[in-house]
Amino acid sequence: MKHIKLLTLLFVLISAVNIFASGGKRNGTAGAATLLIPVGARGVAMGGSTLVNSVGVESMYWNPANLARSENSTSLFISHMTYLADINVEYGALGVNLGSFGSLGIDIKALKVGDILITDTQNPDGTGATYNPSVTVIGLTYARELNDRIAVGVTINYIDETIDRVSASGISFNAGVSYINFANIDGLSFAVTMKNQGPEMKYEGSGLRIDATADDLKRGKQSYLADAASFELPSSLEFGVGYKYALDTQNEVNVSGVFQNNNFWSDEYKIGAEYGFDNMFFARVGYDFAPDVDKEAHIYGFAAGFGINYESNGFAAKFDYAYRQTEVFDGNHVFSILLGL
Repeated sequence: MKHIKLLTLLFVLISAVNIFASGGKRNGTAGAATLLIPVGARGVAMGGSTLVNSVGVESMYWNPANLARSENSTSLFISHMTYLADINVEYGALGVNLGSFGSLGIDIKALKVGDILITDTQNPDGTGATYNPSVTVIGLTYARELNDRIAVGVTINYIDETIDRVSASGISFNAGVSYINFANIDGLSFAVTMKNQGPEMKYEGSGLRIDATADDLKRGKQSYLADAASFELPSSLEFGVGYKYALDTQNEVNVSGVFQNNNFWSDEYKIGAEYGFDNMFFARVGYDFAPDVDKEAHIYGFAAGFGINYESNGFAAKFDYAYRQTEVFDGNHVFSILLGL
């Protein structure tokens, strides 16, 4: 019965490709782009290809199903990214393994933009006042292993965006399936995720109010409320495959790849590799490319990083760093720490 349910879910996910087929024709028409910003140095260093081989609390962004494979009963994960144009991305997550019930996780992502000068037609250089945009995503994840190979997971996100005197809020859903030792091949894994599904969002607030005088009416200046257009979420469907190979008792190689079919952007291909020594030191490299667009449109590409892992008497501590090259802007630097008990 479990296998029938899994096959049904996979069929639904794969059939959804048709929904996203025209993504390249709708480039730049979605909102809530914060949902697309990656978190965690390991995944970024591997080019975003960790749909399969992310594990535990750090996997909630990449594939919620892999939260079920946490190696610790309780895990705390913190990540910091220097993003674009002096914008920072802060992320924190907490995961708990509840045994046969499954695993629960909660995470929060926030953009730190800083103060921005307010300008108008009379003061193009600034009025002297400032505003500070607030962009936050809070997620709740549930994941469970159906057996020793198959795991499923789902995340619900609450999105809140505030820019001066206007704001928008909404919810999105992620779902994922992960299958390790696929086709009875040790080390071969396969995963599918559907991300950022949900209703449209819309900006509202007093910042949309306009004082104007209608030309065809014999009355003074009136206050009008502009009706902002609704926008859809940047949904995507991703297929990932990975292979882990032990060279000997101390050396291990992990390679992975992802095909990402976007509803509001061109298709992306992501590849990554990780070398591990004694499960303590790691070196990583990755690449993200979108062949249907030029470099000026798809600004990301090469990525690399390293990690250090320490485990003792049930306690785990991991530190990871990643650098992601970008066009036009300075590259992204990502630092993350994981603590587990």
